[in-house]
Amino acid sequence: MLDRLQALADRYEKLSELLCDPDVVNDSKRLRDYSKEQSDLQDAYQAYTEYRSVSEQYEAAKLMLGEKLDDEMRELVKMELDELTERKAELESSIQVLLLPKDPNDDKNVIVEIRGAAGGDEAALFAGDLYRMYSRYADGQGWRTEVLDTSMSDLGGFKEIVFMISGKGAYSKLKYESGAHRVQRIPATESGGRIHTSTSTVAVMPEAEEIEVDIHENDLRIDTFCSSGPGGQSVNTTKSAVRITHLPTGLVVSCQDGKSQNSNKDKAMQVLRARLYDKLKQEEDAKYAGERKSKVGTGDRSERIRTYNFPQSRITDHRIGLTLHKLDQVLNGDLEEIISALTLEAQSELLEKGE
Repeated sequence: MLDRLQALADRYEKLSELLCDPDVVNDSKRLRDYSKEQSDLQDAYQAYTEYRSVSEQYEAAKLMLGEKLDDEMRELVKMELDELTERKAELESSIQVLLLPKDPNDDKNVIVEIRGAAGGDEAALFAGDLYRMYSRYADGQGWRTEVLDTSMSDLGGFKEIVFMISGKGAYSKLKYESGAHRVQRIPATESGGRIHTSTSTVAVMPEAEEIEVDIHENDLRIDTFCSSGPGGQSVNTTKSAVRITHLPTGLVVSCQDGKSQNSNKDKAMQVLRARLYDKLKQEEDAKYAGERKSKVGTGDRSERIRTYNFPQSRITDHRIGLTLHKLDQVLNGDLEEIISALTLEAQSELLEKGE
């Protein structure tokens, strides 16, 4: 571990030199690439720098303990050794995590698709609750949310909503949210007071750059139509809405929430790139599914990952057995405890496998 850390520290310091080189400063691509590489190494470099300092203090305190000291000074040195031992252990644990293979998509923006599934109007209303939950969580992280496309239900929920969350580390935080989310509650339309169970599905995809997904113009069929509102009624008379079909895969993306046809086409292409990238990623992951199966973050859209129980104000993540009794806070965007627990579980799995 120490050899890897020293090599990392050497590279970090070399990058500091390169970023001061006039040739690099005048080359925007190299400057951007080196800046990102150094940023990715910064947490591990700082942890290693502190670890070296703590280790030196620890060795110095051990030497001092072997000297002739009065009782008071010996007690003080012992206390310092205990503190340094504890801090060394903490740093070793955090460094192990920092040295784990980094998901290349972690720093990317995400495109999220939420669809009402089983349960009709109640599933659509729950899809709206999930959208508000993620958008409020994004607000708390200082990220930006932009709706790309919606299909509303008659009661005000979403049959489907597609939106982008932009911000550093968005994918690293939200990548474990893909799957089926189940709600148990008494619907507003239920006169008998019976609890119903409905589901909505969530798909979280990293935003894909044009260079990451090769899309040929000849592989696309682009149709335009009038935007529609709840119930399918037309809400304007200009054909500003856009539907793009990727002929080789059959993937269909539509967008009608932009102000113009060009805006909707650009947004639809963003979603199409993300879907194609996600499709390729899932196919690649499936090749190694047997040997790399993880209970966290499988990405299976049909997998039931979480239950939101309103009568008991209970939320349960079935993958890691986490249950919290603070449903209102979670639906209001307080997701950090769940996300941190999922991230910790995924990191623990990697550590156990020695990856």
